[in-house]
Amino acid sequence: MANQELIAGIRSRLTAAADPVRAAGSQAYLKSDMPTLGVRVPEVRRITAGAAAQWPCGSFEELHGTILDLWRSASFREERYAAIDLARSRLARGRLEMLPVYEEIIRTGAWWDLVDGVAHRICDLLQAHRPEVERLLRTWSEDPDMWIRRAAITAQLGAKRATDPALLASVIEANLADREFFIRKAIGWALREYAKTDPEWVRQFAARHETGLSPLSRREALRNLPVR
Repeated sequence: MANQELIAGIRSRLTAAADPVRAAGSQAYLKSDMPTLGVRVPEVRRITAGAAAQWPCGSFEELHGTILDLWRSASFREERYAAIDLARSRLARGRLEMLPVYEEIIRTGAWWDLVDGVAHRICDLLQAHRPEVERLLRTWSEDPDMWIRRAAITAQLGAKRATDPALLASVIEANLADREFFIRKAIGWALREYAKTDPEWVRQFAARHETGLSPLSRREALRNLPVR
């Protein structure tokens, strides 16, 4: 079940907003095999929201099918951004059934812009269904797929005081030995964000893992903390 009018509306509006010059630069920057239209992310969000208001999904099942259809049939990267944006709908908010959708996006998107696009959606689900999502994130933190592991590390971005530090430590510690840039960067990013809420916890974590944290992760984690 998919809202084909909504999908067609999104595609036609994205095509109308295309900027070929910017598209060439975006595709080179992203190192993407999938073509881009050159539509800026804020404009993709505006277009998606406008189309969703004009051709609304009548049920969660219809929205679920529309997101997957748009994602799977996308010809341009911005169509995939739009699929992720549709998951911001109130129909999807707090729905545990969205986790398999986010997992598909992560595994098949397999690049930082798409993977990070669902981080806040996963964070929302963690707050709504903590036992189930926590168990999943601990499993993801040891998955063979690097992008799934990155998603486990970044899943509490923006949680602030709702962050579970034990979970954060667990998913990071499972990946300390990984030398992959995108994992090291995610570790530093997650720690830097939590340092805005609990800087002392981050300092102590970094001290406990003096030799385990990569220089990149440590630099990112402590970047905004005063030197002692």
